[in-house]
Amino acid sequence: MDNNIEAIPEQSNHSQNLNPRVTSEGCSVLLDINDGDRLVFARLTPAANLKIGDKNYSLQPLIGCPYGSLFQVESGEGGPILSRVSHTIEGNNIEAENGGFHDTDSSKDNRALVDNNTAQSLTGEDIHEMRRQGATGDEIVKALIANSTTFEKKTQFSQEKYKLKKQKKYAPKVLLRRPTARSICEAYFKKYPDRIGCLRVDTLSLLLSMANVTAHADVLVVDKVGGILTGAVAERMGGTGYVCNTYRGSVPYPIDITRTFNFSDEICRRIVHASLDDLLTLQTGASAAEDQVKEAAGVSSDNGNMDITPEIVKKPCKAPKAGGKASHEAVSSWKENGFSSLIVAAPEMDPWSLVKDLIPLLSFSAPFAVYHQYAQPLATCMHNLQTEKLAIGLQLSEPWLREYQVLPSRTHPHMQMSAFGGYVLSGTRICTTTDQKMQQLN
Repeated sequence: MDNNIEAIPEQSNHSQNLNPRVTSEGCSVLLDINDGDRLVFARLTPAANLKIGDKNYSLQPLIGCPYGSLFQVESGEGGPILSRVSHTIEGNNIEAENGGFHDTDSSKDNRALVDNNTAQSLTGEDIHEMRRQGATGDEIVKALIANSTTFEKKTQFSQEKYKLKKQKKYAPKVLLRRPTARSICEAYFKKYPDRIGCLRVDTLSLLLSMANVTAHADVLVVDKVGGILTGAVAERMGGTGYVCNTYRGSVPYPIDITRTFNFSDEICRRIVHASLDDLLTLQTGASAAEDQVKEAAGVSSDNGNMDITPEIVKKPCKAPKAGGKASHEAVSSWKENGFSSLIVAAPEMDPWSLVKDLIPLLSFSAPFAVYHQYAQPLATCMHNLQTEKLAIGLQLSEPWLREYQVLPSRTHPHMQMSAFGGYVLSGTRICTTTDQKMQQLN
């Protein structure tokens, strides 16, 4: 069985007039097979299938079920199907009843056991025959235990491991998870961290916190991590404000991961993009201040013409679908008022080359947060921001997360886990000398 994350096909935005806690036809789901052994993103349709082992199983039974439901492979009239079962697993019940894996018979151990493939009298042909007769996975597991000559000689802990191993093979379970910023980030970080720039879930939450992403905010984003950052920002704002993805060049950066969030049409309309050149051509911050200084001194780029451009009237603007181009009215509004925060996650680009162009697009006292896999590029950016006096409250943080196994009588950190979560540079934009001249003129 391959351990991978399967992508979902592209589809138009799914309407969210339904219960968000219950699946519906056309929605995206995250399928957790055998407690994290395999993670699959899927789109629930009557024709959708999930391949487990060498067989395909229809996802039709998953439609209309609440997120968090557990399914198990069982025999049906037309063959094996996914059937909804209780969350309780037999092994966990035994463990809970006994207060953990404490053997009453201390003389039992595994020293005399020899793995020579002779302990199991049930053959593969016997198992296939049981399946043809309609035996369930749990019945096959019980038969394997009954026909094992060494099972009773094992410690209780080894017995439970044996049961779990056979259950994953002959009675696999599928957990129906809701795609959220946390679950999507954890899934990609576990299997394909390069696709999201090795952005760990605690680092993602730190970026949102440091940038003060709240409702009705206008967040400027540089997302080169597949769209997980854009989706997390839009999810937190809940259909208020705007998320503007900016980019260098003529082609926006791909944000395909946002399709797995099941965003409503209202949230999708508030995810837009605008090139950095378009944002910089409209005068913002220091450039606007310099022009007003020149106008006050009687110097104009229009051969002495003293007419001042009329103030732009702020109008409510309609945003296109997710990832659509920002309207001229929206860009003009951001030019006048500035963005409320900035988040940069572009591990392949130099942070300072981006931040020095993006900082003037923020409103005064707006927070920003920059993610990078390594500390040195952020340290250079931090030094330049201090030298240019563009920001205060600069802080270079290294997120740290440690996973724990929590089980009766054996709670300890995981033996194998990632100790690297990248670095985050945060700060607050301040008013520069040129900005102060503009305020004096006003």
